[in-house]
Amino acid sequence: MANLKSSLKDIKRNEKRRLRNKSAKSAMKTFIKKARTAAATGNVEAIREAVAQACSVIDKTAERGIIHKNQAARRKSRLMRYVNQLLVQQQQATTSSA
Repeated sequence: MANLKSSLKDIKRNEKRRLRNKSAKSAMKTFIKKARTAAATGNVEAIREAVAQACSVIDKTAERGIIHKNQAARRKSRLMRYVNQLLVQQQQATTSSA
């Protein structure tokens, strides 16, 4: 344990920041999960809204320095690729059954 007053303050400050960052990352992951479940439903409007919201949260998390900008880009790219693949599969299923 630190002895200096400034070191003790640093420890407290770092703990607060760690918890805030953990909460922000958790919220970001929740929005990504919501977008993925919306994609599974097939409702295009719900998908657009959920993906836009998830992308916004990912960008804000990166902007605050909680995740790196490249990680944010990767997460958005993977989410969009997943959603587009599901939409294409659904579209193919409807056209082949019709």
